[in-house]
Amino acid sequence: MDQRTPVFLLLTFVPFLVLANNQTSVEDVTGLRSLKDQWTNTPPSWGSTPDPCEDGWDGIGCTNARVITLTLPSMNLTGTLSGDIQQLSELQKLDLSYNKGLTGPLPQEIGSLKNLSQLILMGCKFSGPIPPTIGSLQELVVLSLNSNRFSGTIPSSIGKISKLYLLDLAENKLEGPIPVSGGGEPGLDMLSQCKHFHLGMNKLSGPIPSKLFSSNMSLIHVVFESNNLNGSIPSSLGVVQSLEVVRFDNNMLSGHVPVNLNNLTSVSQLFLSNNKLSGPAPNLTGMNFLHYVDLSNNSFDVSDVPPWFSTLESLTTLMMENTQLRGEIPSALFSLPNLQTVVLRNNKLNGTLDIGTGDTSQLDLIDLEQNLISAYDGRYNGTLLLMKNPICNKSGASRIYCKISKSSDVIPSYNTTSNNCVPSPCTSNQVSSPNCKCAYPYEGTLIFTAPSFSDLKNSTRYKELEKNLTDFFLSKQLADSVSLSNLTKDSLSYLRLSLEIFPHGQDRFTRKEVSSIASQLGTHIYQPPEYFEPFYFMGGYYQHFADVPLESKKSSNVGIIVGAAAGGSVLVLIFLLIKVYAIRQKRRAKGAADQNNPFVKWDVDKGSGSIPQLKGVISFSFKELLKYSNNFSEGNDVGSGGYGKVYRGTLPTGQLVAIKRAHKESIQGRHQFKTEIELLSRVHHKNLVSLVGFCFDRGEEMLVYEYVANGTLKDSLSGQSGIRLDWKRRLKIALGAARGLAYLHELCDPPIIHRDIKSTNILLDNRLTAKVSDFGLSKSMDDNGRDHLSTQVKGTMGYLDPEYYMTQRLTEKSDVYAFGVVMLELLTARRPIEQGKYIVRGVRMAMDKTKDLYNLQQLLDPAIGLGMAVRGLERFVDLAMMCVEEEVANRPTMSEMVKEIETIMHLAGLNPNVESASSSASYEMSSSKDPYTNDAFDYSGVFPASKIDSQ
Repeated sequence: MDQRTPVFLLLTFVPFLVLANNQTSVEDVTGLRSLKDQWTNTPPSWGSTPDPCEDGWDGIGCTNARVITLTLPSMNLTGTLSGDIQQLSELQKLDLSYNKGLTGPLPQEIGSLKNLSQLILMGCKFSGPIPPTIGSLQELVVLSLNSNRFSGTIPSSIGKISKLYLLDLAENKLEGPIPVSGGGEPGLDMLSQCKHFHLGMNKLSGPIPSKLFSSNMSLIHVVFESNNLNGSIPSSLGVVQSLEVVRFDNNMLSGHVPVNLNNLTSVSQLFLSNNKLSGPAPNLTGMNFLHYVDLSNNSFDVSDVPPWFSTLESLTTLMMENTQLRGEIPSALFSLPNLQTVVLRNNKLNGTLDIGTGDTSQLDLIDLEQNLISAYDGRYNGTLLLMKNPICNKSGASRIYCKISKSSDVIPSYNTTSNNCVPSPCTSNQVSSPNCKCAYPYEGTLIFTAPSFSDLKNSTRYKELEKNLTDFFLSKQLADSVSLSNLTKDSLSYLRLSLEIFPHGQDRFTRKEVSSIASQLGTHIYQPPEYFEPFYFMGGYYQHFADVPLESKKSSNVGIIVGAAAGGSVLVLIFLLIKVYAIRQKRRAKGAADQNNPFVKWDVDKGSGSIPQLKGVISFSFKELLKYSNNFSEGNDVGSGGYGKVYRGTLPTGQLVAIKRAHKESIQGRHQFKTEIELLSRVHHKNLVSLVGFCFDRGEEMLVYEYVANGTLKDSLSGQSGIRLDWKRRLKIALGAARGLAYLHELCDPPIIHRDIKSTNILLDNRLTAKVSDFGLSKSMDDNGRDHLSTQVKGTMGYLDPEYYMTQRLTEKSDVYAFGVVMLELLTARRPIEQGKYIVRGVRMAMDKTKDLYNLQQLLDPAIGLGMAVRGLERFVDLAMMCVEEEVANRPTMSEMVKEIETIMHLAGLNPNVESASSSASYEMSSSKDPYTNDAFDYSGVFPASKIDSQ
């Protein structure tokens, strides 16, 4: 008999043993094993024992030997969901949320799960169309597919799911019309039991069908913001009197607002801003539960202040910027008992501003900038903005309200404090909980999509939310305490809070506990205080599971058979172990030799030059980096570019690193690999990204950098990172980057020219310290006595020095030019070349030094703020324009730049030698998609020299 026979028999007969003992059905076992083969990072219990139900595979729930629940949220699963899911024919709940490594389409076979009541796939990366077969899930109550990459149209077949309670398709790439019934086809209007239509942040187009709404519907949330919807708001909306939240903002809606809108007397949040609505301003009289109203930036008819301004007792926030309002503001408005924010800027309001004599202590902001107000009674102590009103044009007008201008909302910092105890000094990645116990918390973000308040400084609300969360999880014995931090508010008025949940009675969670917490938050079993509604939760990956030892529950006869089979395999295993040991010893000896000489396989004939010459960096093996990056999983993928992909990794010391893995056989990659390890191994400065090590093993070329948490400067300027950069932070970032370049140009021996300075190559750490990165195109000035290098033109369009481009003469001043473009980005938050317009030329043409802010108000990023907080801005503009002078001789050196930026910081009231405060104190961060890759291009012979001038 072949020696492999016992092992073969064991593997062959296990499914039959399971069947013989009346345990999990073969169909379910086969389906789960198929899923396991398609996924990585499944729980250790999967496959370690033969029976999912009897042996308790993590995430599997069973009834009568059939799998009815599959819940694996936040497990870092990677792979696809195949049609084999149909084999779990009794499945009632499928929850794979917050696994960003799950990609590909949702299979058509999902429609075969006739008993499915909850399909929860939020926060993954599924793509492609939503299959029409989903309409076959007649038992479905919860359908949460939000925050994926689904495309195509919304299947009309969803209208057949009559029991549906929650429909959440937000934050995808869905397009086309909203489907309604007709011509024999179903539509969303048939979902009479549904409470939630969450379809925001997609690409939906066309009009909102009148048929979509009817009086027999139970909707409480209609959330359609940030789509491409056009046409008018249908009057049928006014008959859905159960509605509580209505969001149609950031679309292209036009026409009159329905006159019956005020029939919606239960609505507390109404967002219609940033559309093209016309006709009279809507009449909201009688909407007495209304908390938050935003009608800004529409084309309403010029009209007097509506009477409902003074009657809505619940109102906390009134925003009607740029809506053609005129006349005097009634003083009774400011006496509303709950009012916190009034924004009526850019209208035609006139007369005397009378705040009244009532209690305005809760009123935090009155923004009436750019109106026609001529007088003010001066009785308000909060923030009042009256810039660009006649009252500020009078001689002697020196009040503070005429000097400051509204920038983005100032977000206060908020962090949970300890519960009357001393925080414990924790080791490794543990965190001290509010109860001062060291543990590994489960982390995520709470997103409140329509909070009913706007005063973010009131910490009482967040303390109430903390207590509410803590009491909820304690009641279920899931958590010891919770911590909230990183309060932010984005352009859609979404309020975000980072959430840490600490385990109850131990220092880490089990997989079952994490699944339960994610489910409670993801399916809205947990209910926050009412003024935080609606909300959703985005969980993170939890990597500190407490794995519970598996207890075998198999019957004795199975144990005997398995034991016999295993005994028959002992001799085979001994033989195999001896052979494996010999092979490993041989490989170890070879690996040691290769480790001592990592470039033993460097091929000088591949056009990459001689073997790299290094100073003091670590050589990692491929096996080590495979382990540190979790097998280069998609969950650890933080970006990609022409060079290859970048993965987040964790060294045994706990240090986070970024592993830049080149495409195999990439000649350009080999050049960059050699250049970067040689240069970065000999430069060390806090404003340059540090090289930790490299890998040249098994045909792989990888660079290992320090991990820079907050991504690229471009991400922050564009709003992708969630960081709001005020003027002072922009100055500190500019100074840091300038210091890094000055070090390269003047303190390195020989000097180094970066050659690809741009906003995507300036990274921001957790204190928003700027770090220059990507040295793949850099050049050393290693020829003594020369003031330039003659070389092929390389770099990125929009940042290229025109003189270098035309003459191929590279100097340090080429970096100065590119840095000047970055400075203009800091000022405008615009790309260097945008819609065919070159930022340098645009600023140069618009500048008028005889006017306030050099007449650049239309180009400047509003997030900077344009009042007293931007002292030194004109001088900063002057400096940037000196950097982008056509003639090299007229540009300053980087050391001169450092001194000048330091002077500007002094003017702004900053100490240039004090580090920025931690960004995590007041802002939520999201890692950049691509902070380490280099997408620069070799432009030699590609574009004519006139291309630069024409921009």
